[in-house]
Amino acid sequence: MQQTRTFTDKVLLVLKGLAMGAANKVPGVSGGVVAFVAGFYEEFIYSLQKINYKAFILLINGRFRSLYYYTNGKFLSLLILGMLISYFSVSKVLDYLILHYELYVWAAFFGMIVGSIYYISKDFEEWTKRSLVFVLLGIIVGVAISFLEPAKENDNLWFVFFCGIIGVSGMTLPGLSGSFILILLGNYVLLLVDSVNALYDTIANLLLWDLSFLADPERIRLLEVLLVFGAGSLAGLVSLSHLLGFVLKNYKTDTFAAIIGFITGSLGVVWPWKEKIFKVDANGEMILDSQGNAVIDYYDRYFPAFSSAETWLAIFFIFVGILIVLGLAWYEKKNQKPAKR
Repeated sequence: MQQTRTFTDKVLLVLKGLAMGAANKVPGVSGGVVAFVAGFYEEFIYSLQKINYKAFILLINGRFRSLYYYTNGKFLSLLILGMLISYFSVSKVLDYLILHYELYVWAAFFGMIVGSIYYISKDFEEWTKRSLVFVLLGIIVGVAISFLEPAKENDNLWFVFFCGIIGVSGMTLPGLSGSFILILLGNYVLLLVDSVNALYDTIANLLLWDLSFLADPERIRLLEVLLVFGAGSLAGLVSLSHLLGFVLKNYKTDTFAAIIGFITGSLGVVWPWKEKIFKVDANGEMILDSQGNAVIDYYDRYFPAFSSAETWLAIFFIFVGILIVLGLAWYEKKNQKPAKR
């Protein structure tokens, strides 16, 4: 199962994980698209499938070397390392860029999705009436999701576990953004902002041997929420990988066609020209999260004014996004070697 990798291969795999982590952080963008375009989607899914009962038996029996090889550990560990690096570096830069240059960031991501659609579609050779139906179904589902109204925040632990299962889908299903799904479920701020900040604060307390947080019921609640969300994410990652592995093995053409449609439908989520509409309470006052930031309710999309220089600069960044994806895909294809299994 383990593929022989050179040092360059390993560095590139870490960089791919870094790109996946950055994509998963942005609502509307899917890390699965990165895996799909970069050519390691199937290996990613089949590796996740190996996290199963047999892997659990190897773990409890202390057969760590066998476990490492059985689960394609070299591949997964390098990819996860890249995601972790991304979370503490690239995602922070993205937060800054979105705050100060939001239109251009969305434009670049829009271009990257367009480039992904083109790249995936040009290599798809099974164009039939059946595959076109699956493309259309994928587009309909993607567009429908992009126009759904967000629900209210819900910290019920069973619902949080469900959010973990659904939220992790952006890693495994190209075109479906886990972050955006959490916004629709009403729990994006709770799960990816408040609870993560609570974890950071707790780690800082523990490093200073300060256990005062144990008397803080709000902190304990957020840590419980994060733990349950993590368990749900793990369950979702394993279960979805098995489902996707099954359909890729038995209905590969239909699955790829649906993914092309799904990614196309997701363009509505990353449409650059949109206005944030914030949540308000019964008195018309803006609802704030624990950090004092206004909570987004939904986006009001509009067509840009082509007389504006800002619009043309955004269009330039769309082409930059397209070129980034096609350049990376070309480089990946040029250096692609047959897998040794």
